[in-house]
Amino acid sequence: MPESSTIDPDTADWLTLDEDEEIVWSGKPHESSLIPALVVGLPLSIILIGLFIIAGSYLQRENTQYIVTTDGLYKKTGILSRDVQRIDFGKVQNTSYSQDFFGSRFGYGNVDISTAGGSGIEMQFRSVPDPREVQELINKRVKGSRGQSKTESGETKRDVLDEILVELRAIRSTLDTQQEPTGNTAATTSNTDTAVGEQSAGEDTTSQNEFVSSNQTIEDSPADQESADER
Repeated sequence: MPESSTIDPDTADWLTLDEDEEIVWSGKPHESSLIPALVVGLPLSIILIGLFIIAGSYLQRENTQYIVTTDGLYKKTGILSRDVQRIDFGKVQNTSYSQDFFGSRFGYGNVDISTAGGSGIEMQFRSVPDPREVQELINKRVKGSRGQSKTESGETKRDVLDEILVELRAIRSTLDTQQEPTGNTAATTSNTDTAVGEQSAGEDTTSQNEFVSSNQTIEDSPADQESADER
């Protein structure tokens, strides 16, 4: 369904759009949706009740408006009063459409919209032409809103995620750079400790040899003295 607008936001005093919000589709109940009222009302027109049924259905259709914008959904109803409802695309959870006996034959039906955390159907486009295409248009806008939703600074979520990824890579590179000198220092310290250990072991061996030689000298001295006495 081509995205088009059949309503002028300047003449619709009930419609309040944001600065960058635009209408992509608008409509009202299909003309054929009056057929059930005519079928029931015409036989009863003799007692005037049927005329009220037909007139009520007509006024209800003329005072009902459905709008899809770049940011959300709008619905206006009411004959003597006015009831305006809006749902942002970010809150839409599920959409569905249905057609009754007359709707399937004359090409109109209902589009139901449910929101996250809501109970049941929160908004219904009743008797709109081509309900399946209207549902597809809403789903397309909902997906686009979720993929391109902007933060307060005007950046999309994807832009924010890309910036976070770049920062994480920079931090990782810095950590890797800092770990390389630390690893070299640890290796140098290990080599120094090994050399000191080897030197200490060598000194301990030398001291032990000197101690053994001294003991042998002491043991040999009395024997030499006895040999001198015998002489």
